[in-house]
Amino acid sequence: MFVFVCAGCGAELTIPLSQVALPVHARQQYGNGAQLPVLMDSGTYAVDPDPWGRPWRMWDEIDPGEAEARGVYAPVRALSDGTTGAIVTAPGDIRGTRLMPEKRGGACCGLDGADGPNMACEACDLPVATRIDDCSLWQMVRLGSDVVDRVPVDGIHATPLSWAELVETGEKTPPFEPITTWGGRAGSNHYWSWSPRWEAAAGKALAHLLIASQGHPVKVPGGLTADVFQRALDTLLPADSLTRAAVLAGPGLPSPNAGVDILLVPVHPQTGRTWTPADPTAPAYLVPLPLGVWLWLVDPDPTVPVSASGRTARDVLRDDPPPLLPNQLFRADRGTFQHTLVRLPAARSPWLRPILETLTQNTSAGLF
Repeated sequence: MFVFVCAGCGAELTIPLSQVALPVHARQQYGNGAQLPVLMDSGTYAVDPDPWGRPWRMWDEIDPGEAEARGVYAPVRALSDGTTGAIVTAPGDIRGTRLMPEKRGGACCGLDGADGPNMACEACDLPVATRIDDCSLWQMVRLGSDVVDRVPVDGIHATPLSWAELVETGEKTPPFEPITTWGGRAGSNHYWSWSPRWEAAAGKALAHLLIASQGHPVKVPGGLTADVFQRALDTLLPADSLTRAAVLAGPGLPSPNAGVDILLVPVHPQTGRTWTPADPTAPAYLVPLPLGVWLWLVDPDPTVPVSASGRTARDVLRDDPPPLLPNQLFRADRGTFQHTLVRLPAARSPWLRPILETLTQNTSAGLF
């Protein structure tokens, strides 16, 4: 375990933390006025490998060689020139800091970090972190990698769980959930929706599915997996006779058939590593999914609690009548999809250019 200390004076800025993988929804901006929860579990931190926030540079100001050196292989509107390697943690795990009210940014309900670091070390006043808790953004604190140091502390150094242990004890992520919004006269409001975590997970997976398709149609398993991916795949990919098959694979499942081209597999929530088949020579493309999403697709629960109606308090959840479904088709998160796709080297493939142009022109048939 580690604590993070101010690089200026050595004051402790966090409680002891254990490293985990950065959640796929870390950069998601969801809906309009939604109250999203805290991104990180208490007692954990993750490292964001990509730069974030200002200063920004427009795409036409960046040489293609520089963009590729930074791991970006297709045009984007702008790239951040911020510092890489931010330490992302829960706001409640921060210690010894003060907010800088003059750095509120353009937020409407909280802090969005648009003005840069908005938390300073109480001991020496060095700006050390950016708190984010505005509506439609996941709540987090981002400690600057250039202004804090990581110090080992005594304590239990947890060994990552095995895949078998994760399957046994891992928590499933339900595909639907009540979303809280900043309410009107009566206070907070709720509506039943597809899970933001699922939309972000699908955005990343869809980018990989497009690369894995090699420009041919892709068929995923029926049921919820098809609800999440098939409409987008059928819309974005051209129709021809060579269809590539994608199946769910992972710990505890039978080995996929030899003719399967694409495997939808889980990502280890502690290490961030993608599950790989026992046979390393298998040619299938591995499409990563967060463990909780993968667990649900493999073994869905029969019911999901829904917001109560009638005279029951609106914050109470109940498990009957049967769960309601969202009133719209599933849509992957556009921002997560694009962030992932442009960072895959295969995004330079000529067959992908029309797809990227379609997305840029906002004519993607309501897929996002």
